Amino acid sequence: MAASTERDDTAAGGRGPDSGPGPGPKALCPQRLTMEHVTSRWGVLVLIRLLERPHRFAELRRSITPVGPVSEKMLGQTLQSLERDGLVDRDAKPVVPPHVDYSLTDLGREAADQIRALALWTNDRMDEVAQARRDYDSAKGRA
Repeated sequence: MAASTERDDTAAGGRGPDSGPGPGPKALCPQRLTMEHVTSRWGVLVLIRLLERPHRFAELRRSITPVGPVSEKMLGQTLQSLERDGLVDRDAKPVVPPHVDYSLTDLGREAADQIRALALWTNDRMDEVAQARRDYDSAKGRA
């Protein structure tokens, strides 16, 4: 019997939104799923924050909140996806109360450096992008 190309895209091992009833685009292109994790709204912010130093969960959530409120559930899912992809390390200390630190792996640091470079480029070129948008909208007759 031939091996199935369908794969499990949930961290818990169950069927998730990325694994449909049969082999779909994401099942055939694992790079796409990793790209989605790395470039997601919260993935970008987590990677850039963890470049600074390891963070505990609540500390990471607080440092991201000024950009936009992230729910505990969403941050947890983001961290779990990045951990599953080998980009984030979760270090749980056996103490009471639990102490968990999140840090970047070598692979995660490499990805985060690339994401940070793109974020800096975007920041540096925002005036040009804004002008291009105004020119486009003007040419299309938009207000």
